[in-house]
Amino acid sequence: MSLKKSFFLLLILLMSIQSQGQLFFTEINSAKNNSVKVNSEEDIYNFPWTGGMNSCQFCEIDLNFDGIKDLFVFDRYGNRIMTFLNGGSPDSVDYSYAPQYKEKFPKLYDWVILADYNADGKQDIFTYSNFGGILVYKNVSDGELKFESMVYPFLTSLQGAIYTNILVTYADYPAITDLDNDGDLDILTFWGMGAFVEMHKNLSMEKYGVPDSLDYEKTDNCWGHFAENEESNEITLDTCFGTKENYISKNKDRHSGSTFLVIDLDSDDDKDLILGDVDYPNLMKLVNGGTSDDAYMISLDTAFLSIWQYSMPLATYVDINNDSKKDLLVSPFVPSMFNSRNYKSVMLFQNSGENNSPVFHYKTNKFLQNEMIDVGSGAYPVFFDYDNDGLKDLLIGNYGYYNSSWYDPNGLILYSDFISKLALFKNTGTATEPSFMLMTRDFADIFDLELTGVVPAFADLDGDGDDDMLIGNSEGDIYYYKNSALVGDTAEFVLEQINYQNIDVGDFSAPQLIDLDKDGMTDLIIGEKKGNLNFYKNTGTPDEPVFTLVTDSLGKVNVTDYNVSYNGYSVPCFFKDNDDKFKLIVGSEQGKLFYFTDIDDNLGGKFTESDSLFQIIDSIPFNINEGKRTAAAIADLNNDGYFDLLAGNFAGGLKYFSGVNSPPVSPGITGNNYSELSFEIFPNPAKEEINISLQNLYGKEKIILKLFDMTGRLMNSGSFTNIDLIKMNISGFVKGVYIIEISLKAGNSIKQGRKLLIIE
Repeated sequence: MSLKKSFFLLLILLMSIQSQGQLFFTEINSAKNNSVKVNSEEDIYNFPWTGGMNSCQFCEIDLNFDGIKDLFVFDRYGNRIMTFLNGGSPDSVDYSYAPQYKEKFPKLYDWVILADYNADGKQDIFTYSNFGGILVYKNVSDGELKFESMVYPFLTSLQGAIYTNILVTYADYPAITDLDNDGDLDILTFWGMGAFVEMHKNLSMEKYGVPDSLDYEKTDNCWGHFAENEESNEITLDTCFGTKENYISKNKDRHSGSTFLVIDLDSDDDKDLILGDVDYPNLMKLVNGGTSDDAYMISLDTAFLSIWQYSMPLATYVDINNDSKKDLLVSPFVPSMFNSRNYKSVMLFQNSGENNSPVFHYKTNKFLQNEMIDVGSGAYPVFFDYDNDGLKDLLIGNYGYYNSSWYDPNGLILYSDFISKLALFKNTGTATEPSFMLMTRDFADIFDLELTGVVPAFADLDGDGDDDMLIGNSEGDIYYYKNSALVGDTAEFVLEQINYQNIDVGDFSAPQLIDLDKDGMTDLIIGEKKGNLNFYKNTGTPDEPVFTLVTDSLGKVNVTDYNVSYNGYSVPCFFKDNDDKFKLIVGSEQGKLFYFTDIDDNLGGKFTESDSLFQIIDSIPFNINEGKRTAAAIADLNNDGYFDLLAGNFAGGLKYFSGVNSPPVSPGITGNNYSELSFEIFPNPAKEEINISLQNLYGKEKIILKLFDMTGRLMNSGSFTNIDLIKMNISGFVKGVYIIEISLKAGNSIKQGRKLLIIE
């Protein structure tokens, strides 16, 4: 079908998400929409729904082109991107969460460095290649943040007679900076067998006179003239190949991982080194007594700033408080999910000196984390009215809070201990404006059990009129807590039974209590490590339940992605829509939230996986994916008729997705003036012709209209000026639901999307 002035598009059937079985959400940008506030007695959560932090890297970049460097945060646990705008207030930390920018970045893995390699004033991307090297994306922004791939499958360097891969493992954080002060970016990384540092010099200035090329040559096999012991983080100075035989690899094991920060610490115009190492808590400072062309480390401080951060600290250098002096952030870079100090893992040292001779002062070990919900490692949210005031409170289980670390008897392998707690956030808002206050991180004294992987579930199990509690855990069994409070009073849970009813699903039991077969008695569904769902039917009575296993493959659900892991870590969240029909969201190891329908009268069959749980981002549908080991809680928190969704992840935080009537065009951009894009479509549903009234847009400079099918495929597009009504013959379209996007001017972020239902 061609697209001209009198033809074209569609729009708006305000379909209830409950009645149509469709769920659409937009991520709350709490910097612009503070409708769901969260606080604690100690902190004001300026961006509560950021998702937590466990193993983060920090970089500066101007996201909104206002000339102020904003903050890019990358958490390698789930390869999560977080973006924060910098308000620029002098001598103050002035960040606001801005998730609308994260989707502008390509998919990134394990480590990220933002650096301007072509000196155009825009930060480019260097990141890990799954082929064991470096990928580079050039920043080609033109008023909108954009990146273009420059190398694939990895960046190469002239090494001997041939160009070959610059080896950087997923466990290494290289240095990408101008080492020789000639204006282009060089690279430092440990060589493949460990011990010594390689320098790959950028020859862009030497060959072309401008720093806009990625032309590398390995020029130094032993940069800095030092060696790191392959079995520990011991450093030997004044050594290179052949001079210290005990540091040459005997077993040919690959280098196990290190982090680099290369800056001038003593104002002598050469680069010094701050070095972190896998499985060790300290940073080491190596002072360069050589030159910018020939580094030579002459002194070593093995306890730089007395940092003791399990594990593998990474130091980054950014101006946090807008005083033109770069500050030091220290956070874990450890690849393992089980060696981070989780909710106290981001240390800030402010600089009172100069950028080339800093003087650091410790400020906090919870930078940004004290402004968001962060319950350690893992976040398993459940809504439960614990004080019977009619408002849904928020209970969050977790894998655990960091407790301690130790080495194996040989002192080579680091282990860490975590213990679960159950966090209670009381709803202190109203029925239409929820807000939450952290009351305790250890509700019901769960910590005393020394468990990990605690997931709560609530229902009245003894027929006394109040809800009791079950908790699952990493051992796979169930604990039963009786609510001993009087009916109507605040819940008081007392542990009644360990290994409740001898139920054991193997590992990581994730229970939910709900009357799934609608026989008037509460049933028990349990997710587990293998990714399936176990259905225990109540074959007893409402006040004396007997949970009998019916199937360990309820709905034939299995959320394991064998390309990611051999485990699924399923966490079920059944709920009813307004038609009293069950729907299901399941969290997973891979991070995707799976959505299933066709559950009623089908408990012995296969549930239908639906693709409608998505957001539309730049015309492409994306499943909600919030890092590793996700879990969901769903409810209509503000009584607007649409479900709201909380998504937990292994970084210990939550994302809040507000229910909307149609797929959002740009998630997170909640501050746009959508009323400016007001228009009407009639009739809707329609068979042969529709009218699009644009009276409120008449006289606008340019109106961009795009038509998508429900897979996100662009079907047609066009632009209009000075037109108030479009008539379109739609008889040639296949019946179904379509989406119209309207925006003002090409590239403008102010957009609106609606749905049209075409029927036979």
